[in-house]
Amino acid sequence: MSTSDKHPSPRSTARLGAVQALYQIEISDEIKVDALIQEYRKHRFGQEIEGDQYGEADEELFADILKGATERRDEIDAEMSKCLRDGWPIERLERVLRATIRAAGYELIARPDVPTNVIINEYVEVTKAFYDKAQISFVNGVLDKMSKTIRS
Repeated sequence: MSTSDKHPSPRSTARLGAVQALYQIEISDEIKVDALIQEYRKHRFGQEIEGDQYGEADEELFADILKGATERRDEIDAEMSKCLRDGWPIERLERVLRATIRAAGYELIARPDVPTNVIINEYVEVTKAFYDKAQISFVNGVLDKMSKTIRS
């Protein structure tokens, strides 16, 4: 997310970075989480990349989401599956959508210090960086359902 349009908070930048990093992990099995955390810290957060100035990130939150979503992927995917239409496999979801829902799912499961509405709103905003209305509504709906089963 570029800061040319608005200035995202360090926590918002961390969440966007976590989604991008989870996407990278999904497309390449060879990427190690710790190496990716270092790459983002040194070469992305607060840097200008291809003409866009990236914001400073809450690096602890970024690392927590990335590690947690990776380590708890099966648990998160099980929760996500419950919220998709019958017969709709997770693998049919576009990779960035999966990464977004996994990052949010991790926070819903493991970060009770973050209010549910904040998690949903933040990841809906992340989705807006990549998609149009249909996907934004989809992510909002899935996260709403997940939050009700995880945080009930």
